[in-house]
Parts: sequence; structure tokens; C-alpha cells
Amino acid sequence: MSSNNPLFSVLIANYNNGKYIKDALGSILSQSYKKFEIIFVDDCSTDNSLDIIKSYKLENLFVYKNQKNEGCGFSKRKCIELSNGEILGFLDPDDTLDPGAIEIMVKEHNRHIDGSLVYSDIITCDENLIEKGVQLQKQIPENSSYLFFQSGTISQFATFKRSFYEKTIGIDAKFRRAVDQDLYLKLEEVGNLKHINKKLYYYRHHKKSISLNENIDKAYSWNILARIDACKRRKISIEDVLPIFIKDSKSIIHFYENSNDYKLGKLLLKPIRLIKKMLGYYI
Repeated sequence: MSSNNPLFSVLIANYNNGKYIKDALGSILSQSYKKFEIIFVDDCSTDNSLDIIKSYKLENLFVYKNQKNEGCGFSKRKCIELSNGEILGFLDPDDTLDPGAIEIMVKEHNRHIDGSLVYSDIITCDENLIEKGVQLQKQIPENSSYLFFQSGTISQFATFKRSFYEKTIGIDAKFRRAVDQDLYLKLEEVGNLKHINKKLYYYRHHKKSISLNENIDKAYSWNILARIDACKRRKISIEDVLPIFIKDSKSIIHFYENSNDYKLGKLLLKPIRLIKKMLGYYI
């Protein structure tokens, strides 16, 4: 990097998150590290997202709108293309950052010059940003690959160097979900991935999340596609990663069976099944 005080680009790809944008921006403006820019790409939101973001009169805030709804992959790729920072990191518009997040990440990137990606632990929150728990990420084992240790290993706050990103083919614009997973796999191919044991990212759980609740199976499908693409780039047999697919699919089934919606559904269906069983005796 050109200096120990590089420009940091906070990248926000938004679609209909007007309800949460003020929280996200507030967490950026509260950062201890002040040399940053905010790149905000709106994917043709139908809510008041643009009105809210344009009400902030900031010299380091740059707002763009897609000509049509393109999806998450297109918007995130565009965020990077429009940015100028040496170090970059995505903040989803419904999430927030710890006040020291950017400063800590800049220091870690300066310390790990060969690191393409530096990532932290996550604080999971409910819709009101009330803490629910912590997701501890993992350091990829030496001489191993994220392709084979993907589940629960890397997530936000994930920051990366532009110089390494430019060595890749970039985020796949066609991806609707699992865009970050596609990015992490590509960055692994050109540099080292470094985990820091700090809780820097507040991850909000809510019903409209594109990767949780009823969308978890869709996100998993795109996750598989990201891995298949990685296998092709690395000239690895897809069969080598099939055990990972199977393991993760079992985790998703476990997630469903332990969700409140699943339990409520079973409870509601119980009397119907009982009636059906009783009627069976008379048919």
C-alpha cells in the first residue's frame, strides 16, 4: 500500500433498506478512523432509501442508482468499480460497525502485506440491533483452503486490498446471493486470508434478509454455484467438494427443524394429522 494511512472505501449495495440506513450510516460516521469514503449503490429501491441517503450532505458520500434492478452481485461489483480506496469493505445497509472497525482493519492490513482479505467476528442482533450472540469465525488452517473449510469460517466484517482484488476476475455480476462467498474464494486464489479475533460487525436478523429465513435455501444454492466456479478456476474435480455440500445441507435441515416457524408449523398441523388419522379408521 502507498501509505500507513490509506483511503478506506465503505461499500453499501442497497435495495429497500430505508428502514435501517440511518443506523448503518451512523455507525460509519462514528468511526475513529476518518480517512474513508462511502460508496452507496441503490438497486432501484421502491421505498424511501434514496430520499434518506440523499439527505446526508457529505463530501465523502457518493450515491449512485442502477438504471434497472440488477441484483446484489451487479450492485456490489459496481460499488468496487466506483470506489477509490486502497482498502475496501462491504457494509450491508441493514447492519452496523463497531466504532473502531475501520481503524483496526487498516492496522491489520498494514501488518499483513500479503493478506488479500482480513475478516473479524460477528455480533448477531435482532431487528432492533439488540445483541443475541456472537459468531466466532475461524482462521483458515495453513496449507488448507476456504473451499474446503467454508461453513462458519469467513463472514463480515471482511475487508480486502484493491491491489489483490484487481488480480481476480472480480465479483460475478450475475450472482443474486452468496456474493461475498464468491468474493472470498477469488481473493484466496491471489493472497492470504487473515482472521482477527475481534467483534467488529453487528449483523441484524430480520424477516426480509436475502440470506436468512425463507431465503436460506436460495442462498445455499448460490453458495454451491460459487464453489463450482472456484473448482473450475482451480481445475479441481467438483466431486472433491461434494462432502462439503452434503455437510452443509445437513446444517440447513437442522436450522429449519430448530426454527420457530418450523416448530409452529408442526404444532398447527398436529390436530389436522390427528383428524386425518381418525378418519382413516372409517375409510
